[in-house]
Amino acid sequence: MSNEDVAVGGGAGAARRNPRQGVGGSPVGSTLSIVLAVVAVIAGFLILRNLTQEDSSVAGSGDPSGQVAGADGTTTTIDVGVTTSSEAPATTAPLALVTDGAIVVVANGNTVGGSAGRMSETLGIAGYNMGTPVNAGQTIDDSIVYFDPTNPSAQAVAESVGRTLGNVSVLTVSTPAPTENGSLGEAGVLVVLGSNQVDKTLLQLAEAGGSSAELGSAPAVAGSDVIAPTNPPTEETGE
Repeated sequence: MSNEDVAVGGGAGAARRNPRQGVGGSPVGSTLSIVLAVVAVIAGFLILRNLTQEDSSVAGSGDPSGQVAGADGTTTTIDVGVTTSSEAPATTAPLALVTDGAIVVVANGNTVGGSAGRMSETLGIAGYNMGTPVNAGQTIDDSIVYFDPTNPSAQAVAESVGRTLGNVSVLTVSTPAPTENGSLGEAGVLVVLGSNQVDKTLLQLAEAGGSSAELGSAPAVAGSDVIAPTNPPTEETGE
């Protein structure tokens, strides 16, 4: 009998010692590996569920970007694809004036003699087809533009004249017409010039009425003084 046999069991045929065993006889190392694997699976599931909830919260917030917390405590910014437009809002272009298709006559509806003739000269330079000035049948404060509905172009011309004079009222002409003799004569459009528009430039009238209309073929008229006619009409007395 050798010394090794005596040290181990003290007798012949004694079995060597087995490795350390856990509950049920299974090796301790194998049991520990299983436990660690289960813990890792549970931890991974919890982290994945947390990330999924964070993603859903950020996507529904309406914010173009959000932050998601990671497992290691760091945050990650994500872009959900929301874009904004930097284009300026569209602007409305000024309406073009209609100056052809009807003769415009100015009637003096105020107490300033010669004012209808001067306004006729100014509107003529602005591009309108002007007739001979007359006297109105009444005195008014704010000018009124009338049009003859039997002339298919008269309303468009009248509305342009109304904008040129600072957005004054535009109406269908009455019968009799609001002139001294009750007739439109050659006019398709009649301007009864009131006291508030007497001897003012087209620029002054446009600014007073907030008009954005272009001044046709006479841009210089907008900033100039009202032009006095070279031959004032004798019909207009200003009474």
